[in-house]
Amino acid sequence: MPTTTTQLIPGLPDDLSRDCLLRLKFPQFPSAASVCKSWNSEFHLPDFPRLRKLSSTSQNLFVFIQARVDPTQHHQTSGIAKYRPGPNFRLTVFEPATGLWSELPPPPSSLPMFCQVASVGSDLVLLGGLDPETWEPSTLVFAFSFLTGTWRRGTRIPGPTRSFFGCAADPDRRTVYVVGGHDGEKNALRSCLAYDVSRDEWAPLPDMAWERDECKAVFHRGMLHVIGGYRTEMQGRFERGAEVFDTGAAWRWGPVQDGFLETAACPRSCAIDDGDGVLYLCRRGEVVARRSDTWRLVAVLPDDVGSPEYVAAWGEGRKMLVVGSARYGEPRQVYTLDLKALAWEKLETPPAEYSGHVQGGCSVEI
Repeated sequence: MPTTTTQLIPGLPDDLSRDCLLRLKFPQFPSAASVCKSWNSEFHLPDFPRLRKLSSTSQNLFVFIQARVDPTQHHQTSGIAKYRPGPNFRLTVFEPATGLWSELPPPPSSLPMFCQVASVGSDLVLLGGLDPETWEPSTLVFAFSFLTGTWRRGTRIPGPTRSFFGCAADPDRRTVYVVGGHDGEKNALRSCLAYDVSRDEWAPLPDMAWERDECKAVFHRGMLHVIGGYRTEMQGRFERGAEVFDTGAAWRWGPVQDGFLETAACPRSCAIDDGDGVLYLCRRGEVVARRSDTWRLVAVLPDDVGSPEYVAAWGEGRKMLVVGSARYGEPRQVYTLDLKALAWEKLETPPAEYSGHVQGGCSVEI
């Protein structure tokens, strides 16, 4: 009895058809995944992201938690158009290679204030923050699939309610780490959690040596770096120390690195270069880098982005993205810094509807 085979695209060899699917852009995936079961299966193969990367067809994106603005409501002050941000935030997407901006579908419930986002593979994880109605800490977790264009609910954050925590993702293990922050009584926390996105499961990590409220978490080569923050009694006076957790076989924290930062300041503008592990920090109009336990000046921030709102390394550590403005109320500007040549490139100013304050974000490779 003759057998029949189903081709990905009728009339084309599967290798050629697969090459066509690899070249799709992220807004096209939801529609393409619904065409047939074989295409949907192809997109969900573990090798699909790797093949996109190897074929140089993957897309580097940034997802921002950004204030919504009405571009029709503006006035002129000193010749500069100033836009009044609305009372709510939304999730926007920026593709630096094309300069295109877009908006993600909203999550199933209102976007919490000061929530966190992290990316693992083709999923975006949104968690924590404050309920926009009650201002109580939120334990909600949602995951957005760039392949299907849909949201799903995750298991709530366990343990004491927490906000203003550090958040970082290990894309290889599809794990998001939540560290420190403060509880509902404003007590800084030492506790840490790991969220397995595929299994939708939470697990505790050993406690840090210090309580760390408003700390910065970055992940690099199996190491979770937790930088700065402050203890309960410090009440907003940031400290300079850092701790590193080995997520591999050791599964333990290293010794506290006192004086890790040169000055005691909010560490939210830290970014790590995934290429060689160098840590960068924007401060007082400068970009400094930490190599061999010492900090050195590598670049001066452009005048019109002297107050950065978002900083991240991308493109396998070759570039750093900086979003900010010269001062409060002025339009956002976007720059990239070539981390090898140490040269700035100014990207096109965001359209008026995407000129709102950037409260947070993460990089995504699709």
